[in-house]
Amino acid sequence: MAITNSYFDLIDQTFYFPQEGFDIENGYLVFNGIPLIHLIRKYGTPMKITYLPRIGIQVRKARNLFTRAMKSLGYQGNYYYCYCTKSSHFSYVVHEAIRHGCQIETSSAFDIDLIRQLYAQNRIDKDLIVVCNGFKPENYLKRITDLINDGFRSVIPICDNDHEIDYYAEHVEGDCPIGIRMATEEEPNFEFYTSRLGIRSSKVVEFYKEKIAPNPKFKLRMLHFFVDTGIKDSLYYWGELKKAIKLYAELKRLSPDLHALNIGGGMPIRNSLGFEFDYKYMVKEITSLILNACEEEDIPEPDIFTEFGKYTVGESAATLFSVLAQKQQNDAELWYMIDNSLMTTLPDTWGIGERFILLPINKWGNEYRRVNIGGLSCDNSDYYNSEIHESQVYLPAYPEDDPEPLYLGFFHTGAYQDSISGYGGIKHCLIPSPKHIIIYKDSRGNLVDEQYQAEQDPEAMLKILGY
Repeated sequence: MAITNSYFDLIDQTFYFPQEGFDIENGYLVFNGIPLIHLIRKYGTPMKITYLPRIGIQVRKARNLFTRAMKSLGYQGNYYYCYCTKSSHFSYVVHEAIRHGCQIETSSAFDIDLIRQLYAQNRIDKDLIVVCNGFKPENYLKRITDLINDGFRSVIPICDNDHEIDYYAEHVEGDCPIGIRMATEEEPNFEFYTSRLGIRSSKVVEFYKEKIAPNPKFKLRMLHFFVDTGIKDSLYYWGELKKAIKLYAELKRLSPDLHALNIGGGMPIRNSLGFEFDYKYMVKEITSLILNACEEEDIPEPDIFTEFGKYTVGESAATLFSVLAQKQQNDAELWYMIDNSLMTTLPDTWGIGERFILLPINKWGNEYRRVNIGGLSCDNSDYYNSEIHESQVYLPAYPEDDPEPLYLGFFHTGAYQDSISGYGGIKHCLIPSPKHIIIYKDSRGNLVDEQYQAEQDPEAMLKILGY
């Protein structure tokens, strides 16, 4: 007799399913065409997987949206897609982004060493646009300056304060393109009013007149703008974007060399099967807003730069666990205990309450029930018990003597999680980093998986600790 309240029925009734990236084959979940159960049987859990082709899909999607919007509106500027290395510094991610024509955005001193490694490996040339963001200590300033002096003429330092440019004035040989980051106002419900990053908008023109215009070494090329809450259809976002465009117009009249408006990142990714975001509408509205403002100000429309990090790499990855045991702690709370720690492997779930797409790999035909997911650490906060669309988590029920464990997957976990958790370093309760599998397609379009990084072993961890 067929179960009428199976987990599959729950998903099928709640969302459009199957959908892009997710399907069921022979009762098991498939992610981007990858039969996950085969990887689990081959490598075991816990496991992180990265599906490299997804990076190219994301890059092409955004590039097509902007170029089509520009063409339909008669927009004369160009579009440039930058990848933010801070989202994931791993070589396989950066190599894939560059392979699809991405420029690079950096945020710290060692990012510049990464650029030099890419050049030494013949993966980039000296014409690559490198947008250097962030507050810059002297070691970061020196690396940027050395890069420019070594012939990387498309490096654009983005001034985060009015003293930074003094270093370039003293140490850069020849001329140098310069950018300015405009400090944005935060949303009214935030803990502070103005972002700590960038130069106050009321001071930007004064900064240009006093520090950039008088020095023939500098040419102002870019105005940088970014809101932390990301690109979304809200009065707040449109208001801050309009401020940036107005400031761009004011600077453009003073500096004919200015030709680029960098609107930063923040393009959202799917964090639920019910995720809805009209990418086409938002891109066209952004492009139209910039174009109309430039026509009103009687200035040429700028090249548009975006810095997409999470959008580039987030949807390429998944993190898989096994349920080790069930614990019924009281009448209402059933715990599924997994074979790693959520707060160390997916730190955003703990630190900022981030929610990812959570789905079982198997047992889709079983009845479902409400559960809490518990990690292995001793910390009280090592749990996951709500979805973005629901204040609860439902997963398949199964008898404890079932010979096949329940396998769980958190999806679209490719951005920031490894960097914030310190992949391969020391973790809370000495819980190791999981194994990491890289998946790509060969020349015939066949999926290829390789074990890129084994699960962290005791010897490596104890060596870091000095034992």
